[in-house]
Amino acid sequence: MRMGKTSHRGPEVKAEGQRKKSLFASIAKPSSTETNRPNSMVIKKAHTVIPAEIVAEAISTLRGLDLRWSGPITPSEMQYVEQYVLAKYPQYAGLVGEKIDLSTLCIIGEDPAAADKEERRKSSPRGSFRDASSPSNGSSSHPDLDRTQLEPSRLLDILTMKSSFPGSFISIPEIQAQNKVLRHCGLPDDEYLVLFTPSYKDAMMLVGESYPFYRGNFYMSVLGEDNDCVREFAAYKESKLILAPETWLDLRIKGSQLSQYFRRKCKHSTKGLFAYPADVEGTRYSMHWISEAHRNSWHVLLDATAALAAGKDRLNLALHRPDFVLCTPDNDPQTQSSTITCLLVRKKSFDTTSATTTGLS
Repeated sequence: MRMGKTSHRGPEVKAEGQRKKSLFASIAKPSSTETNRPNSMVIKKAHTVIPAEIVAEAISTLRGLDLRWSGPITPSEMQYVEQYVLAKYPQYAGLVGEKIDLSTLCIIGEDPAAADKEERRKSSPRGSFRDASSPSNGSSSHPDLDRTQLEPSRLLDILTMKSSFPGSFISIPEIQAQNKVLRHCGLPDDEYLVLFTPSYKDAMMLVGESYPFYRGNFYMSVLGEDNDCVREFAAYKESKLILAPETWLDLRIKGSQLSQYFRRKCKHSTKGLFAYPADVEGTRYSMHWISEAHRNSWHVLLDATAALAAGKDRLNLALHRPDFVLCTPDNDPQTQSSTITCLLVRKKSFDTTSATTTGLS
């Protein structure tokens, strides 16, 4: 089954019967040999059980249904729980029947709250900025790259919500799509949050709005001007722009200009954001630049949309772990690529626990 496009501008509320039908569309009906008695809330097989808290977590994601927090649940709800456990906890696959292919389902929904916020803030990108000001210098040690506070923005709202309510999921297909994206990037699911945006530009705008650019730090980019809208945000916040050519990514050049800029002195502990593509017209660039940037106190935005969309080998980013990754959910070269773009955000790099949204419109 091919990855489908997400409908981001459809009606916000559907009829109750339609929601139930779509929720259970991919779930096989119970066999006629099954009894009509409702199943127990604990899924059992071969004298082993799935922990009750996982079952409760799955039940909590059901929407528009008459939930019963004690006692039996219906066969349809039981099958939903099984699908949920297969998607999020594959180690229990043996307890709920045959394991399904997590890469075959498409994205079918988006959080209505996130869609509303995106619609409300779809105006000029500069309308959401707070006053640009330089943070305190603090320590100049490398760990200052961690727990950086993002600007009040749509991205910060979404990350705060996902961090605060890790058990709240949009749909099982989205969980499966997230697993597929992380698997192709070679990244652990416990260190990255995955967001789906309707286009590449929307993903870039989320980064530009939220990254703490200010007078004195840098935005260094090897991305093409047509695709790089982050530079507009950096310029507006009076950050210094360094627009580098692709030739700087060539590791064969001694005394690379890129390395010199990484080592450039800065009075702030975090020097800024470095953005570059993993692949340009078939030329794969080294992930070494991620590690070198980190060693010199730079955050990294890696554009892997071309690398994965071209159906090439999976990216092994586990050793480098960029702070932002852009990629596409469908890397099958035989399919028509959708406009959906995934934005991966490293949890360790940015602090969302003390987020304030009072400045949001």
